[in-house]
Amino acid sequence: MSHHGIKKRKLDRSTEDYMYFDSYSDVTIHEEMIADTVRTNAYRTGIFKNSKSIEGKVVLDVGAGTGVLSLFCAQAGARKVYAVEASSIADQAVKIVKLNQMEDRIDVIKGTLETIDLPEQVDVIVSEWMGYALLHESMLNSVLFARDKWLKPGGLILPYKADLYIAPLNDMVVEGRLNFWSTVKAQYGVDMSCMTDFARKCIMNKDITVNPVTVEDVLSHPCKFAELDLRTVTLEQLNDVRGVYKCACFGSSSIHALCVWFSVTFPAEEKALVLSTSPFKPETHWKQAVLYLDEPVDVMQDTLVEGEISLYPSEKNSRHICIRLDYSIGDHKKRSKTFSIPDQYLEV
Repeated sequence: MSHHGIKKRKLDRSTEDYMYFDSYSDVTIHEEMIADTVRTNAYRTGIFKNSKSIEGKVVLDVGAGTGVLSLFCAQAGARKVYAVEASSIADQAVKIVKLNQMEDRIDVIKGTLETIDLPEQVDVIVSEWMGYALLHESMLNSVLFARDKWLKPGGLILPYKADLYIAPLNDMVVEGRLNFWSTVKAQYGVDMSCMTDFARKCIMNKDITVNPVTVEDVLSHPCKFAELDLRTVTLEQLNDVRGVYKCACFGSSSIHALCVWFSVTFPAEEKALVLSTSPFKPETHWKQAVLYLDEPVDVMQDTLVEGEISLYPSEKNSRHICIRLDYSIGDHKKRSKTFSIPDQYLEV
């Protein structure tokens, strides 16, 4: 069998799961998540703001990791927390729970959500399930499974809603890299300007690039293209999360890419609490997902960038996300491009 054939082969579910859970058995990813103060504080605040609904109640923490959210729930007065974690980090969660003297209230259950059994229905589900571009790693499937199997009718889901946004982008770094080949002759007396096309194909490729985006590079107001209500969304709907977008550019520039990010919302009595991964907000470990066009397009004030975007699971591995982007910019004809997460991100 050719290597090409092997690469295309769809992974069976148990292999997918092994690779996914194995990536969580190292300290690095947990360090990154706990050190992400925007993320961890948002969950802490979101949980404490809902303490009236948590006090004396039963909570299920889906994909508990080190158990930090379970501990927040216990601190907020939960009677019992079931912390379900499939990777070996569950062993560390047991130690952390013990260290915080919460072992009477938090049960760490090692196993996948789909295979474990709970002794009772729960009042609240808490989970930090979001991946790059929201749906990469698709732990949301497990949250919905938990909702349908274990959550009491009218129970609480934290966070309860996710929104997806898109905006056009000028990438100065890419611009510099593309222009570089035109500068070689002045530097060394050898013309390499024909390298520009090759560079563009290499750089503006089909990878979903996970990078922090600079606010100055964003060329329009964000456009919300999809909203997921975790109380009602179905697994079937997650197989194709799509929406349309229309952005008007701020001024004269070049568009190199479109950029996607998300926010999640916790209910609260006064003002709902939003954890946002927007480039306009403090950076999180999710950064933003950058989708490069095939070539830069010049725009002016109010040039319209519009089209449709669709997020769906990869055929090769259902935990991995693909994004199909249809776009038209100003008078240019509509183009389409499909992106996936490159291998360097598949380990984390």
